[in-house]
Amino acid sequence: MRLALAQLNPIIGDLEGNGDKILAISKQACKQKADVIITPELSLWGYPPQDLLLDPTRCNQQIEILNKIANLLAKENPRTVLLIGIAEQAPDLQVPKLFNSFALITNGSWKVVARKQLLPTYDVFDEKRYFRPASVPSVITITTAKEAWKVGITICEDLWVEEEIQAQRIKGPDPIEQLKGNNIDLLINLSASPFSESKELLRNKLAKKAVSRLGCPLIYLNQVGGNDELIFDGSSFVMSSKGEIILSLERCQESSKIWDTSQKATLQSNHYPNSQEKLFKALVLGVKDYCEKCGFRTALLGLSGGIDSALVAVIATAALKAPNITSILMPSPWSSPGSISDALALVEKLKINSKIVPINELMTSYDATLKNPLGELPKDVTAENLQSRIRGTLLMAIANQRNHLLLSTGNKSELAIGYCTLYGDMNGGLAVIGDLYKTSVFKLCEWLDSQASYECRQSMGLKPQGELIGLAIRSKPPSAELRKDQLDSDSLPEYEILDPILEDLIEGRLNHKELINKGYDKNLILQIQSLLKKAEFKRKQAPPLLKISNQAFGSGWRIPIASK
Repeated sequence: MRLALAQLNPIIGDLEGNGDKILAISKQACKQKADVIITPELSLWGYPPQDLLLDPTRCNQQIEILNKIANLLAKENPRTVLLIGIAEQAPDLQVPKLFNSFALITNGSWKVVARKQLLPTYDVFDEKRYFRPASVPSVITITTAKEAWKVGITICEDLWVEEEIQAQRIKGPDPIEQLKGNNIDLLINLSASPFSESKELLRNKLAKKAVSRLGCPLIYLNQVGGNDELIFDGSSFVMSSKGEIILSLERCQESSKIWDTSQKATLQSNHYPNSQEKLFKALVLGVKDYCEKCGFRTALLGLSGGIDSALVAVIATAALKAPNITSILMPSPWSSPGSISDALALVEKLKINSKIVPINELMTSYDATLKNPLGELPKDVTAENLQSRIRGTLLMAIANQRNHLLLSTGNKSELAIGYCTLYGDMNGGLAVIGDLYKTSVFKLCEWLDSQASYECRQSMGLKPQGELIGLAIRSKPPSAELRKDQLDSDSLPEYEILDPILEDLIEGRLNHKELINKGYDKNLILQIQSLLKKAEFKRKQAPPLLKISNQAFGSGWRIPIASK
């Protein structure tokens, strides 16, 4: 049997466009003499479609598109089998009204052959809002010219049933256990699994366990692409019955490959790229797709000479190419000489556009205007925030006038404790590194400046050798430069101390007693907890961020503002 694995990058809600893409890939697969073509979870809709699923006109449109694909595919090869992810309407009036399903198209017609059993409702997932769970596994028979194959189909979470590997799992049936008595020849898992740094290795372990339990090969097919805050890395593969990877698809790229079961398997090395390379590629994909799918061709950012904006500039350049990036340098009386020279050095390395717009006169004007209502000149935090808001206003004006996407450059550490200014440096349409702690920003920049990144950089059109960020930026003490000689460490613990505590609080959900037992200072813990809570109202107004951790400040972070 020849199976075509279509690792697709859909646009959410574009049923017609996604259908056309599936049809084009199917036609190509027919020319390659594929017997079966498989696509990822909800491939006709894109994942996650969220409340677009509640639009009945789209559900009706889905039927028309399935009929169209069935008719056109039959003209290419009526015996070819296509598995396509759909939202199946239930036959009654109860809610939820849908199943997360797969339709099988062949011989000019289609029918539903698989439904998802385990519906995730945690972190960014909310499938029980839309879908009903199935109670039985799916087993289909696919007959080729030479033989008949008994194939088990699972959908994404249905594979995630190993508590000893995952540390937890959704309460419900074990679809792998249910398939054991069916003597299947092949297991297919069709997924839309978002990226996180450790996810790829975890998927591999779960696949090995399923292969071991069922004694058959497994195909893991994942969606690829950026959809709002979520990044899907693809990383699809075929695993032999011995638990060995025998075919793999590219990470962070739309692609398709043929697996011929009759050919001798070629063992693929279980090579996982450097974690920083995986992270960088995921962020580049997230920015690229966010811009393309939202209709932006160009991006804008404020470049300060600091490490955060430098990293965002590199990611944006890799995603959209240098001519499409504009950086604005906005020095104030408190800016260090390096804030301009270091930023301009980076501009030269990246070959991006830049403008210098000093804000001294605007600061003076704001001071004069506010003296009357305040009864005094703005001072302390008010004066500092004014500078950030002046810069934010300038950036938004330029973005509006030139139709740029403004990229916010704040990191996760700052968002966590509120070390950021609403309507100032938090302005923007996308927070590129809003899920990277400050220490993670330094690590990624160190990798980008190392020889280990050269091949990756070259493949993305960046300066292929030598330092990219530069030692001057990487070695600079972090500072907002909003007052004379200001350093972040004046008001914050060093990031090497702060970030592990934040990670325990945010990802680990540890309380202050558990943190004290880990050896942290009690007063420091209480201070950081207080800052984290007080900043919640800021995070609710922040731009969407690219999720790369197990717990980001996005749709999966649901903490009330008014709470105790």
